[in-house]
Amino acid sequence: MFGEIQEQARRATQELLGIARPQPGRVLVVGCSTSEVMGKRIGTAGNVEIGRAVFEGVVEAASEFGVDVAAQCCEHLNRALVVEEEVADRFGWETVTVQPVPQAGGAFAASAMGSFRRPVVVERIQVHLGLDFGHTLIGMHLRPVAVPVRLSTERVGQAPVVAARTRPKLIGGARALYPGDQGRKDQK
Repeated sequence: MFGEIQEQARRATQELLGIARPQPGRVLVVGCSTSEVMGKRIGTAGNVEIGRAVFEGVVEAASEFGVDVAAQCCEHLNRALVVEEEVADRFGWETVTVQPVPQAGGAFAASAMGSFRRPVVVERIQVHLGLDFGHTLIGMHLRPVAVPVRLSTERVGQAPVVAARTRPKLIGGARALYPGDQGRKDQK
């Protein structure tokens, strides 16, 4: 069971990153309800082994693309995030003091805390990519403008998968040109 969940998480991550083609050094925010993965209601049946399986699958695929992972905590920690210390330093993210545990932070974040080399917790980020296993609401950590990405991996365990990438805002109105506009002439 754990191997299958790890593989599903790896496939979903690999597919998102293959579609989005992020630059190395980007960060993928991941939220995961291990309760939902097991087919239960979010927040009712956390499981550290499932959290570890999902985390390992995500990190394995992300590392293939040179992408770092931010593991979102549950609402009890205001959806703070566990990241490697070097990632927080690189982006200038302020760290906070808390130890995510399955009952406050969630099994997924607790697994990340125990798996990263030098884990730290940050309160807020805005990154380019996101994966949500079980409707954990990662949108607050994505840059504007979020673009949904449909994946062939629709579930990890029983949890629905929602994926997103971001793009820069389009500004300038009707006379502006954007990359990919072909043969358009300036209007007066």
